[in-house]
Amino acid sequence: MKNILLIQSSPRGSESYSQRVADSIVKEIKARHVSTTVTFRDLAQDPLPHVGPAFVSALSAKPEELTAAQSEALALSDALIGELASATSQTMKAIRIHRYGGPEALQYEDAPRPQPQAGEVLIRVHAAGVNPIDWKVREGHVKDFWPHKFPLILGWDLSGVVEELGRGVSRFKIGDEVYSVPDPTRNGAYADYIVVRESELALKPNSLHHIRAAAVPLAALTAWQSLFDTAQLQPGQRVLIHAGSGGVGHFAVQLAKWKGAYVFATASTKNQELLRELGADETIDYTTQRFEDVARNVDIVLDPIGGDTQERSWQVLKKGGALLSLVQPPSAEKAKELGVRAAFVASHPNGAQLAEIARLIDSRKLKPIVERILPLLEVRRAHELSQSGHTRGKIVLRVKE
Repeated sequence: MKNILLIQSSPRGSESYSQRVADSIVKEIKARHVSTTVTFRDLAQDPLPHVGPAFVSALSAKPEELTAAQSEALALSDALIGELASATSQTMKAIRIHRYGGPEALQYEDAPRPQPQAGEVLIRVHAAGVNPIDWKVREGHVKDFWPHKFPLILGWDLSGVVEELGRGVSRFKIGDEVYSVPDPTRNGAYADYIVVRESELALKPNSLHHIRAAAVPLAALTAWQSLFDTAQLQPGQRVLIHAGSGGVGHFAVQLAKWKGAYVFATASTKNQELLRELGADETIDYTTQRFEDVARNVDIVLDPIGGDTQERSWQVLKKGGALLSLVQPPSAEKAKELGVRAAFVASHPNGAQLAEIARLIDSRKLKPIVERILPLLEVRRAHELSQSGHTRGKIVLRVKE
């Protein structure tokens, strides 16, 4: 049991049956190392229709005062409590959409609580990162790529605590603090609970609390897989990172420097100092400079912007270089003409890589920048901020207060 609805009627003394039931249930649950939420319901004021008056009165009676009818009713108490606990454990609070649309489509409501199947883990979500993919899914921009079903829970960036294990899970235990990029084709983390495959999970960095940990997975994995898996970045290579102060960009700058690259990074005037703090060798203020006048003979360009920025990026690449886009496929014809590589990068869940990233964070070689922390109920505001395109670092939703 994870959520207990404990029936109780205003006790008249410390030896009341209801208090003894409460103590014994909580003790038993804690002995099993399962986190528990206990809700008390006063049956004297709010009686359940299928609970007889003898049972209600027995809850407040001292043992020596019980009548035969009350004693018989109490014999059914464990079954009733189990029934109530089971009923309350089936739902949770979540942000869902029932159609594609603007921020107004985001609805805070009850949703079925997921159950872990074989190879899966149930996570109590503490915090969820907000990313551009969230509002792109909400608006229907990726419906042909990811055919979601409604109602849909958004949010594929999370930190939380292992609540329950599916059959066959061996790398985690109940109570572990974890973070993840879950499968984006399934329900996300704007909710009290989420089910995640074991392979998508890693222990969160010990040095980060859940809010900051939730800012890491999707953006850091995207930077990692772009630079290391796709581009095969090598020490000494020259890298241009557009939007270096953004969600993916600020991780990419740090990871490229950790790998030994020479890093050019673009940002607005107000974020130039942040770029230097992150380790950029040359910072470019896109409001006053054209990046192609500064960055030359570049081995790798990481483009999370697209459009004109992508088009102008071709000219900074050296022969054999690579243009990686996170937003639109670069022209294969243009790449062939210039003798360079081009790739459209879509990150994917990878618990093993998240574990490596956690080690880098705990060794102080990588850090997340969190610009704004908002409660889950302000998810519409979070989407508006993300959609503005001028986020410094990450936006995180606090799910568990």
